[in-house]
Amino acid sequence: MKKLIEKAQRREKRKLRIRSIVKGTAERPRLSVFASNKHFYCQAVDDLTGRTLVSVSDLEKALTGTKINIEGVKALGIEFGKRLKEKKIELAVFDRNGFRYHGVIKSFADAVREAGVKF
Repeated sequence: MKKLIEKAQRREKRKLRIRSIVKGTAERPRLSVFASNKHFYCQAVDDLTGRTLVSVSDLEKALTGTKINIEGVKALGIEFGKRLKEKKIELAVFDRNGFRYHGVIKSFADAVREAGVKF
């Protein structure tokens, strides 16, 4: 149990270290991702006003059947990119939220880039 707590604390420290550098604005929002074992969430945040501009999750009715693996998260990334394009957002800052940049996190980021958003 102690090992799990230490692992969570290390991720939290990484998260705070990243957040001290990465800031989002209305023109270039911060894309914050969270991946659990069962679900995947992402939102575009304007840190100056504290508002969420766009969000996507596998819990939405249209995306309910999506599995949390590399292919499933890629579909979420493409949908998220479309929603950003609808809001006329083409530049963003990627916030991996303390997670390592591999697997589903990397797949999601690549899919958002394929949809035409640069970061």
